[in-house]
Amino acid sequence: MSAASHPADPHAGAVLHRIGAAPGAASIGLVLLHGRGGTAADILGLLRLLKRADIAAFAPEAAGNSWWPVSFLAPMPALDPWLGSALAAVDRAVSAAEAEGIARDRLLIGGFSQGACLALEWAARRGGPLAGVLGFSGGLIGTADAPGGADPALHGHAPKRMDQDGRLGGVPVWLGCHAADPHIPAARVAETAGRLAGLGARVERVEHPGAGHGLTPADVAALRRMAAAA
Repeated sequence: MSAASHPADPHAGAVLHRIGAAPGAASIGLVLLHGRGGTAADILGLLRLLKRADIAAFAPEAAGNSWWPVSFLAPMPALDPWLGSALAAVDRAVSAAEAEGIARDRLLIGGFSQGACLALEWAARRGGPLAGVLGFSGGLIGTADAPGGADPALHGHAPKRMDQDGRLGGVPVWLGCHAADPHIPAARVAETAGRLAGLGARVERVEHPGAGHGLTPADVAALRRMAAAA
């Protein structure tokens, strides 16, 4: 697909889905971001796992159910204008939570796969305060292409610059990913952990054994811990 065949702001019309506590009654908020081919309804299912009535959850739904049409490891020109539009969709979700009186320090941002990459990149660029960030099978996207050729450790993609400047002093971050994830290289998850720590986040990185691409009981437990602490 060529960039010319798509609008400049592909997610401008992204519908924001909301479930949970009534407006004004939520103790904490969740902004949840679905993966490629997923839906807002899919990712909002995480709220049901918490079994709490005092949480409001917000989930924008990507145009065509995909935040961008290529790998998050692809060169930056291939990600434009998708990435900028996706970040703006997260901005709108956060603003919706704030409009209900949910302060940023009581807001968790998380996602799976593409949604995890988007959540992590948004946090790294926008900064805190936040109650926490959860990346389920994801890594930072980057701010620009970096020198260097195809790297087997990055599934054959070239490196990226990581010049995000959001301040994350003390924000807890969970990074959970399988050791052999076909979409998310372990090297990028490790780089993500280092960059977020450099921005001040308290990072917990867990490498699930073996091959796979999906949430694990450890991921769900991390969500419950962060929600309990918010």
